[in-house]
Amino acid sequence: MTLLKKATLALCVQAALTSQVTFAQDQASEDADRALEQITVTAQKRTQSIQDVPISIATLNGERFESIFSGGDDILALAVRVPGLYAESSNGRVAPRFYIRGLGNTDFDLAASQPVSIVMDDVVKENVILKSFPLFDVEQVEVIRGPQGTLFGRNTTAGIVKFDSVKPTDDFDAYVKLGVGNLGTLNFEGAVGGALGDNVAGRFSVLSQDRDDWIDNGFTGQADAMGGFDEKAWRGQLLFTPSDDFSALLSVHGRELDGTASIFRANVFTPGSNDLNGNFDRDVVYYDGDIDGNGADNNPQEYENYGASLKMEFGLEGMSLTSITAFEQAEGSSLGDIDGGATTSDLDYPVPTGITSAIFDPGFGEVLTLPGFIPFGAVTQDNLDDLEQFTQEIRLASETDDAMSWQVGAFYYDSSFNVTSIDGFFGATTVFHENTTWAIFGQTSFDVNERLNLTGGLRYTYDEKSLRVGDQNVNGFALVTGDATIQEYEDINVDDGQVSWELSANYKVDRDTSVFARLANGFRAQTIQGRDVAFEGNPSVAEAETINSIELGMKRDMLDDTFRINAAVFYYQIDDIQFSAIGGGANNTALVNADKGVGYGFEIDAQYLVNDYLTLTAGYSYNNTEIQDDSLTVLPCGANPAFGSTGNCTVLDPRPDGFRATIDGNPFPQAPETIFTFTARYATPVGDSGEFFIFTDWAFQGETNLFLYDSVEFKTDDNYEGGLRIGYEDYENNYSIALFGRNITDEENVKGAIDFNNLTGIVNQPRIFGIEAKVSFY
Repeated sequence: MTLLKKATLALCVQAALTSQVTFAQDQASEDADRALEQITVTAQKRTQSIQDVPISIATLNGERFESIFSGGDDILALAVRVPGLYAESSNGRVAPRFYIRGLGNTDFDLAASQPVSIVMDDVVKENVILKSFPLFDVEQVEVIRGPQGTLFGRNTTAGIVKFDSVKPTDDFDAYVKLGVGNLGTLNFEGAVGGALGDNVAGRFSVLSQDRDDWIDNGFTGQADAMGGFDEKAWRGQLLFTPSDDFSALLSVHGRELDGTASIFRANVFTPGSNDLNGNFDRDVVYYDGDIDGNGADNNPQEYENYGASLKMEFGLEGMSLTSITAFEQAEGSSLGDIDGGATTSDLDYPVPTGITSAIFDPGFGEVLTLPGFIPFGAVTQDNLDDLEQFTQEIRLASETDDAMSWQVGAFYYDSSFNVTSIDGFFGATTVFHENTTWAIFGQTSFDVNERLNLTGGLRYTYDEKSLRVGDQNVNGFALVTGDATIQEYEDINVDDGQVSWELSANYKVDRDTSVFARLANGFRAQTIQGRDVAFEGNPSVAEAETINSIELGMKRDMLDDTFRINAAVFYYQIDDIQFSAIGGGANNTALVNADKGVGYGFEIDAQYLVNDYLTLTAGYSYNNTEIQDDSLTVLPCGANPAFGSTGNCTVLDPRPDGFRATIDGNPFPQAPETIFTFTARYATPVGDSGEFFIFTDWAFQGETNLFLYDSVEFKTDDNYEGGLRIGYEDYENNYSIALFGRNITDEENVKGAIDFNNLTGIVNQPRIFGIEAKVSFY
């Protein structure tokens, strides 16, 4: 469907929504006190009304946000909860991969760069492990769509997800929240804050999320072997305000995770179909993967992360000076049975009824594999050590009522870490990564008149990366078979400097309506991928990608501020777009640059305060993405020319040589074509100070291609999940209690796959239900 037709559909949706609420015009006018809250955002590093910012932005806070995480979910739960926003991972509760408007990165390496930047309390979280810090005591989430290269720098070509925690104030407040659910789910969250003395306020917040292991290892016979987690996190803040012209906010935080990595499930697709087959059992897997030969390790995962930041604000004559200094460190490990199944020389092994198996001779005697045919087993452990990230930002901004406002600044970033990859065949290899970035930037905004505002920005960024290969402890078995040798690798150093810019206009049609236009340019810095070194491959390098984007939007409040609708239409083109070519017979990982990538579509966000009892929200996005490179090919689903294997999936792309697939014209991987969100809250008074409420939220995900190539099996469509809360809230005594459910219909949605030599999939979490209570103190 063309963009024109889709845009027409968007206008029709808007018209339908408007017509549905017009009947309430008289009733809304009679109650002027009832209105939607005014939302402020800091997308341009200053506080503004969301209706005045010439950027497509969606926010999450309050009950909408808390409900999503009531079942103990991690940051990935934000996927499809906002139009245009998606997230997934093949690394469990760490290393999330975010996508906005279809643009993201499927690379699972711990050094992977992402085009969606995660910013927590004004600090960028660049490494994928840092991006997974748990969410608790959050004031607001801002999803800022489109390139944000001027104020936030490189690696924001798709946009930003910005988190702001609740800050200390002089007023005392505290809360405790406890949830108990099935599968041994136990969640606790709490915070306390207030004045600690003259000009000093503090706040301390904690989070504990626990779930028992609930997935059996059918191969070893171990019940409840994996699937659980123990997540602990905390944050402490001190706010020092000795005068009106100076404040300093010190924040420290920590996180410890002991849990399960992603669960890979072998041969859960039948060739020619993307439906889950009889090999899939949510409660059982068949794992033999281990590193030390002592039995299946059941995909363990452990990580810890600590950090601190200091934000100082100085009031000057007609200006303000802001300094943000931050440091992060992390380490941990994660193991995965990548093939998702088991291999045994016991040909009489009792294969469970309904599970397929295969017997073949790989060259050293017959073996039995299950579920289905597994040409060879694979287990990999990645250890992240000595991750350190330091950032410094200094920003000078005008503080006057003049028609022109401005801000200028400088940014410095330095990071280093090493990754040791281990498997039971090749052994262990360590690679060392370093990344340094500095930038200078400026933005100015000018009120041409009372209706028209123009904004322009410019940023120069220099980025430098290096990779060094350390010790190679190659396993003796790989040496004997000739599959491994001790190799010498030269250090890799890459650097680039680029200018990013933006120009936007916002026009207020009237008090309640504004329209905007925005042109933006940005880039994702060059990337080095060293994972293949662990498997006797060479590192790969991708050059920087550059995006040019245009968007037009409208923001409107209606019906005496009880109905709000924001919409935007966009188009972008990326030159030298970076992709990760993952797979082939050896499951290699290589960075590649495609000639171009284009995307276009629209998003709509709507809120409607129907009456004093009912509130509705809805959102819809359409994203059409396309790879444009008629010469770029990849090896799909285990294809291996050396062995004459064309792979075991149904590839729909042209294959000029019979093995490699041409991906020209395909959509970007993990880019949902459509997203639809809906929430409804109904409340009715109980007594003089309480209410009974029902809240439900639903998220629908349209057609999504999992990999660069197009195949029948690795494509999803019509995934959806729903949540429900039913409870009572007492406003006089400041407590609430509610029954909750997540994925209430227990949908079995494919979230990802392993592009290996068997049809391995990753599915969503099961239904979680329970009871939650919250008490607040003021």
